[in-house]
Amino acid sequence: MTSTTLTHQQRSRLTARAAMASIAMALVLIGLKSWAAWRTDSTAMLGSLADSGLDLIASLVVLLGVRIASVPADSDHRFGHGKAEALASMVQVILIAISAIFIAFRAAGRLLSGAQTTDAELGIGVSVVAIVLTVALISYQRHVIRRTGSLAIGTDRLHYSSDLMLNGSVIVALALDQFAGLAGADAVFGLVIALWLLWGAWQASSHAFDQLMDREWPDDLRERFLAAAKEYPELAGLHDFRTRTSGTHNFAQFHVWVPAEWTVKEAHDRLDRVEEDLQQRFPNTEILIHVDPEGQTDRETLLPSDITERSE
Repeated sequence: MTSTTLTHQQRSRLTARAAMASIAMALVLIGLKSWAAWRTDSTAMLGSLADSGLDLIASLVVLLGVRIASVPADSDHRFGHGKAEALASMVQVILIAISAIFIAFRAAGRLLSGAQTTDAELGIGVSVVAIVLTVALISYQRHVIRRTGSLAIGTDRLHYSSDLMLNGSVIVALALDQFAGLAGADAVFGLVIALWLLWGAWQASSHAFDQLMDREWPDDLRERFLAAAKEYPELAGLHDFRTRTSGTHNFAQFHVWVPAEWTVKEAHDRLDRVEEDLQQRFPNTEILIHVDPEGQTDRETLLPSDITERSE
């Protein structure tokens, strides 16, 4: 059964299960890593613990944000609730940044004091368990994504995929610090993890800001849409093309010049057919077409100097 044959309810159940699996695994890892961080006194393990805590928040945000974003448009939110995902991401960004700064300060202090870790075997064992559980979760998420095509679960999977490298770095840090006798290795890895978290926060914030500020679609998507529009003779006069994204929903609006002899009904029927076809080719995209008599340019699209010249 592919994503195209699933009902809305089946898709919702699968994505909800995937989100709950992420939450359950994050809770297990938080418990294990809290114990390991206390026993080993490792900054790298503390950073890994913070990341698991953020994984939990991210999974909760995905679950909450997607549910709110999926609520249909109402009288107070005529464009839907898609920006709930961007707002939830900003909350996550703030928490990530605070955690990263705390870990960086702790790592710097331990590096200056020359403190070392203890009980490396326990920390390495916990990290190995974390890697095994993460691989299992990613495999299940891949299965759900293949069935549903969910963008939210896809983003969550990418986040957990990065944890494999993070848990591997904890193993290396503990091994170098205790078994190789390289004092300060754990603190250095702690600093690297803090920078990794800050980089992730920066990337997440840029995507959230793009949605909140109604940034235009990426160039490749705009070009694909315009290339598709050229296939329809009715859209030969396309102009004033504007786009934005809200959650997983895209919006495209533009004006089209049509022959002056067309009746309102004829223009409506022709462009309705084009609109329906484009929406099939670009799923989750709401298309709004405004009809202009051929050659007309709306005043609001003109430069101030053009408006002045016309009024004289």
